[in-house]
Amino acid sequence: MNAATNFTETFKGTFTEVQSKAKEALEKSSAAFADYNDFAKGNVEAVVESGKILAAGLQDFGTNVTAESRSAFETATADFKELAAVKSPADFFKLQSELFRRNFDTAVAYGSKTSEAMLKLTSEAFAPISGRVSLAVEKVRTTA
Repeated sequence: MNAATNFTETFKGTFTEVQSKAKEALEKSSAAFADYNDFAKGNVEAVVESGKILAAGLQDFGTNVTAESRSAFETATADFKELAAVKSPADFFKLQSELFRRNFDTAVAYGSKTSEAMLKLTSEAFAPISGRVSLAVEKVRTTA
């Protein structure tokens, strides 16, 4: 009898311990799943925010390109009128050189302005995603 009682007590203790560890593992996995769910939701929100920033920036960029194109067309029209009004070949070449220099400087300035605007837009659009990547890296460091 003593052996049967001892076996029963050992079995009950082992079963209680297994049950306790299973419950603890379930609680940990439930907490991890909740954290993962929150993290995934944050990722989706970051992508949506990034898309909004990019769309707004591209819309502004399109508006600026349209305005610049209109201005360039008006400038070209005025330049052709000036060239048509020239009376001598020397004045024509002098005016042509001036127009070329001015238009070249304008093109370089516009290219620089456009490059800076695109870099700024790219940086702003990817900021929410970059924040999520930093958070993911931090989570991995803390769990490791």
